[in-house]
Formats: sequence, C-alpha cells, structure tokens
Amino acid sequence: MGKVTIERQLPLDNSWDVIVAGGGPAGCTAAIAAARAGAKTLLVEATGALGGMGTSGLVPAWCPFTDQEEFIYGELAREIFERCKAGTHGIPKDRIHGHVTLDGERLKRIYDDMVSTAGAQVLFNTRLASVETGQDGEVEAVVLANKAGLMAYGAKVYVDCTGDADLATWAGAEFEKGDENGEMQPVTHCFIISNVDTDALARTPSLHHGNPDSPGWDIAGDDEFPLVGDCGICAHVIGPGTVGFNALHQWDIDNTDPASTGHGLMTGRKIAEQFHRALKKYCPDAFGESYLVTTAPLLGIRETRRIVGDYVLTFDDFKARRGFPDEIARNCYHVDIHPSKDEMPEAIRQRREPTDRYYYGAGESHGIPYRCLTPRGLRNVLVAGRCISTDRMVQGSVRVMPACLSMGEAAGAAAVIAAAASGDVHAVDTDELRSTLKTHGAYLPDVDK
Repeated sequence: MGKVTIERQLPLDNSWDVIVAGGGPAGCTAAIAAARAGAKTLLVEATGALGGMGTSGLVPAWCPFTDQEEFIYGELAREIFERCKAGTHGIPKDRIHGHVTLDGERLKRIYDDMVSTAGAQVLFNTRLASVETGQDGEVEAVVLANKAGLMAYGAKVYVDCTGDADLATWAGAEFEKGDENGEMQPVTHCFIISNVDTDALARTPSLHHGNPDSPGWDIAGDDEFPLVGDCGICAHVIGPGTVGFNALHQWDIDNTDPASTGHGLMTGRKIAEQFHRALKKYCPDAFGESYLVTTAPLLGIRETRRIVGDYVLTFDDFKARRGFPDEIARNCYHVDIHPSKDEMPEAIRQRREPTDRYYYGAGESHGIPYRCLTPRGLRNVLVAGRCISTDRMVQGSVRVMPACLSMGEAAGAAAVIAAAASGDVHAVDTDELRSTLKTHGAYLPDVDK
C-alpha cells in the first residue's frame, strides 16, 4: 500500500474546557457532568442520536442497576433510568431490580434533553479523524470530520468514550485487545419483530439460551437456517405485540477494522431474517403472523481495545469484592464472557450454556478506581466505558450500560477538576472528586487508605 502526504491548514476552535468523544452512555453522562459543573463542553457523536447501544444499538433491556438490595450506580444513571422507565410499556413504576425493559426512542429524547439542558454542545454525524499530540503526552487538538469538512478543536481535557479507545490509542496510549490469542467476544446485531402474539409467547418456553427447553436450541441445529449458529437469545416485549431481540452471535468481527464491521452488519441483517423465519417455524402460535421491523444501525460490540491505565482492575479484585480509596463507581454485574466460536458447537450438542460467568450475591459489589480511567503516558486524556483499564475477565463485567453511565459521570467531574488546574488528569485530587460525586448522590462507601 502506498502513502500520501497531506499538508493543510485547518480552522481551529480551541475555546473548549472539555471535549467528549463518543455519545454513548458514558459520553452522555461525562458531557452532562462536565457541563453542569460549568465547563464549556463539546460532545462529538458519530451517529445521529445519543445513547449508543441503548438507542441506535436496539438493546431492549437495561442490565441491573442494583445489587439486589439497593441502587449502586451514579446519580445521573439513576435519573436516566427512572426517566426512561417512567414511559416504558408495561413496566411497574417501582421496578428497579433485575433486567428492566427500556424504550430506546424515549431514551434518545432523554439524552438529548439532559445534555442540551446541561449546556453541552453536540455535534452529530461527526467522526474523530485525527488526534494531534505535543510533548509529554499532551493532546493539543482533535480533527473532526462532518458535512462541514475537516476542523480542529482544542480543549484543556479530553474524555474518550468511543468504546474502542480511539482517541487515547491515536494519541499513543498503550492498550490490550482480546485474549492471549487476540480473539474477542462475539458481536450481536439486535433487531425488532412486531405483530407478535405476546400471550402465546408467554406460554412458550423461554427463548433464553440458559433454558434447556428453549426452541433456540433446535433452531441452532436446523440446517434450513445455516447462519443461526448458536442459541444466544435474549428477548423482551418492548411494546404491544413488539419484541426486541438481543440475540445470536458472530465471531471474528473487529470493530476497529471498518471492513470487518461492515461484514458484521450485512451478515447480521441476514441472520435476523433467517432467525425470524425460524421463529415462524418453531413458535408459530407467537410468531406466525409477525414481521421483522428493523435491525439496529449499530452493531453490538462487546470488546475491542482496553487501555493500560495507572491501575489495571483484575479478576482477583472482582472476586475479592475489592474497594479502593480512589474508587469513583461501584459495579455488581456478573462476569459475562460470551462463548468463543470453538465452544459453541459442543454447547449446542450438550444443550448447555457455554458462557464464562461469575456472579455476586445480594449486596455485593466491587469498586472501580479512578486510576482505571487515566491512560498511562497521556497527560490530559481520560477514558470511560468498556475501554477502561481492566483485564479481560473484568471487562466482561464493567462493559454494560449502568457501569458506563457511572464511569462517564465520574470522568466528566474529573475533567472539570483537571481543566481548572494544570490539565493533568493524573494529578486530580480523588478525595475532592469523590466528595463531588457523593454530593450528587453517588454510592461510594468509604475505604481505608
């Protein structure tokens, strides 16, 4: 492959205190927290809607916000969850435990309202194109691409909420990716089926892959549907006669490779069509008159890069339910590593769930240290979301939306503290940060130093 040298001058807007890259759950709360604290904040989102997997990804349910006893995620997470739940079809107002159905279209408007009301500016349909760095790991500007062309933006502090750690990586941060062989968790392309007889569906054995009586096991072994290669199925009724599916897997997809992602999207649409036909065959009472409404604009990516930060959160920390003096969030979601492509055929043959999992009991959780949000070697960059500094097992837990919401809020608050000082995110007084988060209602138990 040849090379081309491009030299040009770009307009530069360096008036910002905080620039947040990525408008998923972590990016939204980072921008809200920073803007509410008075920082001039820019939120950059590659799609036309905020919310990531909960909106454009069509994930039909929230992972748990509680440790089965109390709400343990950040105050912005609680506000977003409660506002979303209030308008979701068929959800009791007092429901807070377990997986709760979400209304993705309502959630788009909630994020829009909260981000804009806080005072942050949003650039939709805008992609990070380049990261310009100076000496000592300082990001001087980011180049953004949209319909206006290329433009550079500068800030005192940058928050990488891209999921894939694009900003931090392009700035030179160290990262890890996948397991020891580079294999990453499979992806899922969510979809919606409507005109479903939900009364008949309620009488059908659970479609979830953990149920040995699930029709999903038979579908996965049916040669009529060759692309339905597994029985990883989670389904939620999201409206009258309407079911959202976070279902099925694709392997060997790398979201940092655009060609790979494109292949996953096209294959995902074919999988959804085959699976819909399979449901008509195996569950005709529920799905006989149904139709496939839509597949998600976003592919459901569980894993790519993990930055190497000042601290790497480990599975031993998870098992020990460890707290940290500088923790900025708690997390109770189980370790959820989806099966490798080699595991699944044997799992289907034995009708067993192949996923590596490690669950907590009621009231149990672990801390997420601030040091997991600070990339080693970068002075004015924070990360939040599934790309923080953890080992692979723990990433399988902290990657879900409630944890991302909490991490984003903490990153936004920390960015304000750093921007008001030298810009060095490693120098943030974590006692001050924790005090700020607690003042806003965060659940952060005291831990001895």
